[in-house]
Amino acid sequence: MIPVKGFSGQKVAVLGLGRSGLATARALRAGKAEAVCWDDNPAAREKAEAEGFACADLRRHGAFDQIAALIVSPGIPHLYPVPNPVVAAALDAGVPIDNDIGLFFRSFAGPEWDNFDTPPRVIAVTGSNGKSTTAALIHHILTEAGREAQLAGNIGRGVLDIEPGRDASVVVLELSSYQTELARALTPDIAVFTNLSPDHLDRHGGMGGYFAAKRRLFAEGGPDRAVIGVDENEGAFLAGQLAEGPTDDRVIRISVARKLTGPGWQVFARKGFLSEYRKGRQAGAIDLRNIKGLPGAHNHQNACAAYAACRALGLAPRVIEDALHSYPGLPHRSQIIAEANGVTFVNDSKATNVDSALKALSAFKNVRWICGGLEKEGGLSALNTACEQVVKAYVIGREAAGFAMQLEVEAQVCTTMAEAVAQAVADAAPGDTVLLAPAAASFDQYDNFEQRGEDFAAQVRLNLSL
Repeated sequence: MIPVKGFSGQKVAVLGLGRSGLATARALRAGKAEAVCWDDNPAAREKAEAEGFACADLRRHGAFDQIAALIVSPGIPHLYPVPNPVVAAALDAGVPIDNDIGLFFRSFAGPEWDNFDTPPRVIAVTGSNGKSTTAALIHHILTEAGREAQLAGNIGRGVLDIEPGRDASVVVLELSSYQTELARALTPDIAVFTNLSPDHLDRHGGMGGYFAAKRRLFAEGGPDRAVIGVDENEGAFLAGQLAEGPTDDRVIRISVARKLTGPGWQVFARKGFLSEYRKGRQAGAIDLRNIKGLPGAHNHQNACAAYAACRALGLAPRVIEDALHSYPGLPHRSQIIAEANGVTFVNDSKATNVDSALKALSAFKNVRWICGGLEKEGGLSALNTACEQVVKAYVIGREAAGFAMQLEVEAQVCTTMAEAVAQAVADAAPGDTVLLAPAAASFDQYDNFEQRGEDFAAQVRLNLSL
């Protein structure tokens, strides 16, 4: 646990008592602060009270008297589309608002660091797609290389739940836009920006607000090194703002769209080959084509980002390459569930928006595509650009009929996962890939994308009698 610093003897309000909220309350208590907790869910309050935390309705008049700060869980809106009533009350009372990420950065360093030969490092990863895989891949490479590393934030453990830093240790954080937008302190040693595509626009008041939330990771203090995907205008702009000039190797540009040139530090992948160039000379190369845990161009972008971050820590290219080959992949992210009768079954339930589904579709051929769910803003027309890979679509969800009508391929309305998997198995021929890449949120039928992916895997095993 990381005890929170700066609030000893003070009352700090905690709004939202899920994983991050409870971890925050514990870390505040470890830092000798008094956590005053609230969640609209009575069961969540009961759980907090069972651990000895005081719960008080933060919506009532005067609730913020003598409160030093309000710590807000990521899922709770603080600005758009409208602030949560508790957040609005804190703002009216002039109480500062923060989150667990901000508390982590103000509390992680300690006086014991003066005795370390190599201070702990923090690598923070953000972006629209690929940040979970990139963060997990960095962690995997570090551990395979013998470096002590912890994975936390939006993946792995809660950020305040991890162990204090030790000599030469590394913390790898996956950070969502919800987390970077609100954190009052953001000071990673290395910051990674994978890419940007429309997502969570209602929460950030549009694309500009969404980019601004991501960009804060590079603006609040500034990392020592920045790894920036430059295949979108926003990434190219961000890299340009951070660099002092063409030779500034504090910025490492990455791409899977083109060969990068110039005197700076670049990592790019073309036709399945990763190349690193520094000061105009090639410094490393890896053949990514046979790395089973990283299929498709989108995963090659993740490999470029992870490679660059680990090179910034001083790891050798061969060490990174060896670790890439042993990377098993993440559950629900281009995860191979089974291979039977020449058919491959792939779970990419994390493909919850159009852009991530497009990338999943482009990674495979002869796709029998299971898609659908709670449609996100912007529609599905962009998906049709990748449909040359699709043999047939099997559409699930309450809006399955409307979803199917927007697709320019043969589409069967199945509604349920059970029917979609059974039909896809019946239709599939050797060489086909049955791919779950929903291009939609899961909340019409499931609690989360993980539950949806687990249902897909269970149905595959049932139909194959595994």
